[in-house]
Amino acid sequence: MLNLIGAQWEPVFVDFFTGGVQRTPNFRNNINEMGEAPVLVHGARKLSQSGVILTYLAERSGKFKPQGFDEQLECLRWLLFDNQKVNGYLGPYRFLKNFAPKPDPGGMAFLKGRIDNALGIVDKRLARAPFVLGERPTIADISLAAYLYYPPEEFGFDIAKDYPAIGSWLARIKALPNWAHPYDLMPGHPLPGR
Repeated sequence: MLNLIGAQWEPVFVDFFTGGVQRTPNFRNNINEMGEAPVLVHGARKLSQSGVILTYLAERSGKFKPQGFDEQLECLRWLLFDNQKVNGYLGPYRFLKNFAPKPDPGGMAFLKGRIDNALGIVDKRLARAPFVLGERPTIADISLAAYLYYPPEEFGFDIAKDYPAIGSWLARIKALPNWAHPYDLMPGHPLPGR
């Protein structure tokens, strides 16, 4: 989102594998009491939770902002669906597959079933319109796209191929001015030894 709106910003590396700054008392007392990333620091304001950050950036920039009360509610519905169902399952699945010593096959199957259901809902929605809320991209699209650009080998399945409407939509998102692949925006990628 920061790239897409043309903001001047600087990413900060957070190492989740060796204790990480987000677990320190200083971070929890002064940055984010939840001990999580991402955190957007803008002046004295410190915002966490991606939906809050996206909403703030849309309001400040006027870009990717839902228009009118009904569209704001619909956007919020998709932000919550994304956080709970799409990235809420894809994130743990990808983490377990790539970084856990021995992921439990039953747990992986459970998550994969939930992923298939959630992606099926998104694919059906995107078969009807070019973007989640209709004819133009909003923060609902930016939120939902977050995990979907990771390579198929990190999931063990190809989202863009398995869900054609999502695949076409990802190409439309990628064509937006200033878009950059998530890995190109992450300091510290690729992780050493990973």
